[in-house]
Amino acid sequence: MNIKYFASITCLIISGIIMAQGNNNVANSAEEVCPIKISSEIPDVTVHNLSGEEIPIKEITKNKKSIIIFYRGGWCPFCNMHLSDLQTIEDDLVKIGYKLIAISMDKPENLKASIEKHNLKYELYSDSKAAACKAFGIAFKASDEYVNKLKNFNMDLEASSGEKHHILPVPSVFLVDENGIIKFEYVNPNYKERIKAKMLLEIAKNYL
Repeated sequence: MNIKYFASITCLIISGIIMAQGNNNVANSAEEVCPIKISSEIPDVTVHNLSGEEIPIKEITKNKKSIIIFYRGGWCPFCNMHLSDLQTIEDDLVKIGYKLIAISMDKPENLKASIEKHNLKYELYSDSKAAACKAFGIAFKASDEYVNKLKNFNMDLEASSGEKHHILPVPSVFLVDENGIIKFEYVNPNYKERIKAKMLLEIAKNYL
């Protein structure tokens, strides 16, 4: 099957009617998020680097084909598996001209632990204030029940982000061209399901 066709259909099936234009609202659940549309320009929003410095996403991806990953945080085992999986294709992505970055709700000082744990070479950024995930239309507020459930497993959203908003991103992938235009996206409300690294590499090759 043609990769472009497969990728587009997969994205539509997963996101369904929520593929309408993203906005700055926070959804009540992961199933209700409204991601920014394919063919849109990435939002003019900032994240923070390891040192806590504020950097515009457009500056990070300027004049570079990029793959932007949103994940929940270093506390999430499914996110950790995905980060490790992505590491296996980073060299191949760089060879064909892509930059790989990952953004989470972790506060800046917690990012280094994830880099060291998975021996990551690609860049991690903090969106602890939730500005980026809101702008990309993938933010939702975790219920009090879910927040307390996580605490019972020693996963503290407030300690991880340094914030009390309890906002999480739906794990997402946005592939953008040199002009910051979104060419492909994968947004899945089921946080246990992530796009496989090898498939993402093939999709990236298709947009060269």
